[in-house]
Parts: sequence; structure tokens; C-alpha cells
Amino acid sequence: MNQVSFQGIIEASEALKEVLNTTPLQFNEQLSDEYGCHVYLKREDLQAVRSYKIRGAYHKISSLSEEEKSRGVVCASAGNHAQGVAFACKKLGIKGTIFIPSTTPAQKINRMRLFGKELVEIVLSGDTYDDAYQTAAIYCEEKGAVFVHPFDDPKVIEGQGTIAKEILDDADFPVDYLFLPIGGGGMAAGVSTYFKQTSPETKLIGTEPKGAPSMLTSIQNLKNTVLDEIDGFVDGAAVKKVGNIPFEICRKNLDEMLLVPEGRICTTILNLYNNEGIVVEPAGAMTLAALSLYDKDKLKGKNVVCVVSGGNNDIMRTAEIKERSLIYEGLKHYFMIQFPQRPGALNDFVSKILGPDDDIAYFQFTKKNNRENGPAVVGIELKKPDHIAGIFDRLKENRFKYNYLNENLDLLTLLM
Repeated sequence: MNQVSFQGIIEASEALKEVLNTTPLQFNEQLSDEYGCHVYLKREDLQAVRSYKIRGAYHKISSLSEEEKSRGVVCASAGNHAQGVAFACKKLGIKGTIFIPSTTPAQKINRMRLFGKELVEIVLSGDTYDDAYQTAAIYCEEKGAVFVHPFDDPKVIEGQGTIAKEILDDADFPVDYLFLPIGGGGMAAGVSTYFKQTSPETKLIGTEPKGAPSMLTSIQNLKNTVLDEIDGFVDGAAVKKVGNIPFEICRKNLDEMLLVPEGRICTTILNLYNNEGIVVEPAGAMTLAALSLYDKDKLKGKNVVCVVSGGNNDIMRTAEIKERSLIYEGLKHYFMIQFPQRPGALNDFVSKILGPDDDIAYFQFTKKNNRENGPAVVGIELKKPDHIAGIFDRLKENRFKYNYLNENLDLLTLLM
């Protein structure tokens, strides 16, 4: 029995009134025109902690007994849940210990300290959420503290489910499609529980990073499955295993699952900032990125709601976000070129291989005098993706030996 209920979400909504911002359900004209439907954004990035995680964390911690509160709380998080826990600890006067991956963006760590002040201790542990979780579990057992799970807890799930109540309270139209981001699955479990009770005709679409398809894999395997490896770039939604409770709920309630390439998410982040002035983190952009992957004919003329889950994006990641976007869009290509070690070789490459609008964006070469040829890593930026065909043709015509590194991004990362 997962103990998550419609009534529990109603009660959570009442309990959260004192601390929660009711975030807007915001019509987006540009996306509506692009996809031929009516797109609304549920702006959870506008919460006090810039993500929906405050809902579940506060609801769980505030529901503890006085004896449990006296023992303190512990959580493991990739960042946003930790901010929610820190906020709740400060608000309720409870000691908290937060375990986070060492890869957590500095911006999120600073905000944990901002919200928790002297009541919260932050401990870096491992490279992924799962690493931090293991350390936190051991700490809890040793200290007798109360663990506040980011997604596999009925109270947390019901807290996240209050998003659904707000959407349907604000919408003066039928919600035809609802796109939900999935990491551990807590929010999707809570929201889908409420929607199945009050708006069963709504199509519920779960979205996951392509590099961390833990929910889809589990649904396909008919059991909750641990992934061996994940791409941790979408840090707010990259887990090796979803929660047991969310899995059981989501496999029954979700109508479809979509895997969203990390590069497409990066393009969406940049477009939202440039076109709308909205700052979102990778997980926060995931549902909007998924629109481009969905059947446009099905969406035509429909009312579509996308949950923007968070806006805790570290500006230091901008270069990586741009890079991933350009590679995904086919506008940046990397090669390892074997250059003859003679004067004029680079000039030959530029004049014979590059088109008039192409540009060298990266070049790394070390001359070795005892060899006829030397490898160089070359990054080429294009104006249009179809220009790459001409690059390949001219490389062949001019007999340049090369390796195309976009097909081996792990090697590219190592070389750079």
C-alpha cells in the first residue's frame, strides 16, 4: 500500500498555505504559435527556493512529531530538495544535515546555506545523488535522525501533488495534455494521483533525460530497475533508480513516457532565456524540450500544460549548455585531423575545406618534429546544419585523414 491519496494532497495543500507561493499558470504565446496549440507553463521556478521541492520537503518535516523533530532531519539531494529541506529547517527551527553530490552546482550549495543558515550542515559525498543517498542512510542509522526522502515518501509525494490542485484550480479550460518532468518520480506520482481523480481525460506525459531513463526502463521491465550508468548533466532529474512508491503509481497513471536528449534541453534553456527572459535549470526545461519530440498533429488546437520544475541554473554552466546545444543542433562538429607537418598545411585546410560561413571555433595541435603527420583536434562551427555535408565531401576530395569526434563524445571530452 503506497498510502498516497487524493485526500492527502488536499490536506497537504492546506498545510502548505503558510509558506507556499501559488505559482502562476502562464500562457506562452511563442510556444503556442510554434506548436499550434495553447501552451501554459506552471512556473515552479518562481517558488521561494526556485523549485517545487519546497512542497514535499516542508510538508514532510512539518508533519513530524515533536520527538522526531528533536532528533533532527537528514536528506540526500542533487540540490533542489536540499534547498527545500534547508528552508523548512530554518522555518521550523530543526537541525538538518544535507548530503549532496560533489558535482552539485555551486549556486545551489550557496542557496542551501542561505536558506538553512546555522541550522543546516552540508556534506559533499560522491559524484551522483545515489552516492549521496548511501552515505546519508548510514549517517541516519548512526545518529538516529529522521530521513527526508526527496521522492520515495508518501508525505513528500502528497506535498508535490499540490501542484496538480493549483493547476486545475487556475485553469478555466480543460487540460488536454500535461507534461511532467521525472527524476525520482515523486512529483509525477503526486500530480498524476490528483489528475486521475479530478481530470481523468487529461493525457499525462512523463519526460526523462535520455541519459537517465530510469522510469521508462523500469516500466518496460515491469519492475523498478537500477541503471548501471547515467549522464548526470540534468542534475535535478538524473537518478539511477526511481522511488518504489512513485514507480508503482506512475506505471499505472502515466499515459506515455518521452526521453529528451540533453542537447535538446540545452537548446530550450537558451531559447527560454533569449526569447522569454526565463532562467531555468536543465530539469526545468525538460517538459518544454519534450514538446518538439511529440506528435505535433496530436497537440494541434489542444490545451497543453508543462511543469517548469526549477530555475536553479548556475551561470558557470552556460558554456557547457551552449556547447551541448550546438552539437545537438548540428552546428558544431569536432574532428581529429592528421596534418602534414609542413608550413602551409593549416592554410590548405582552411582554404580547401571550410565554406565561406564556416568558422574554426577550437584548435589544438602540438608539433612533433620526428613525424611526417601530426594530429590536431579541430572544432568547426557552422551557420546551418546541412553545411556539414560539404565539409565531409571536401575532406574526402582533398584526402585529409580524419576521425569524426561527434560520434565519440567521451573521446572528445578526454582530448579537450
